[in-house]
Amino acid sequence: MSNAAELRTAFMEGMSRAATFVAVATTDGEGGRAGVTVSSLTSVSADGEMPSLLLCIHHQSPAASSILKNRAFCANLLAEDQQDHANLFAGRSTTDRAERFDRIAWEAGGIGQPILSGATAAFECRLATALLWETHHILVGRVASVRLSENPSALLYGQRAYRRAIHLTGDS
Repeated sequence: MSNAAELRTAFMEGMSRAATFVAVATTDGEGGRAGVTVSSLTSVSADGEMPSLLLCIHHQSPAASSILKNRAFCANLLAEDQQDHANLFAGRSTTDRAERFDRIAWEAGGIGQPILSGATAAFECRLATALLWETHHILVGRVASVRLSENPSALLYGQRAYRRAIHLTGDS
């Protein structure tokens, strides 16, 4: 790569080829109610004092500042049929940020964080640590509770489009 712009373009194309599940990080409390669609969510550990997970949110997202103030969040792993939820919290609709929660079904979890109805899994977390890395907050949460739906099929995103997982048959 000859320059930073070419490196960035190649990086973005390369990362677009990695399919990942789609989640909406939600929060509520003193810092306000907010939510944002994220694709950078991963487990850190099931062991230790409590299970933990990591998510990354752009530093300019109102949801990031709300999570930092509220010291808690819920990582809602979306089901295959929740593309509208992903678009809503990604800002791809004309709905005002304050009205997003009025357009979907949700309820407060055990530690008060918004759990989206129909999510295949919801991980309610207390913020353990946060690090600002260039343009994104890296947030690590200790999982306080997990809610699983009857639908285990998660919404995926890869090659710049929503996807669903299919079972591959045959020997490799």
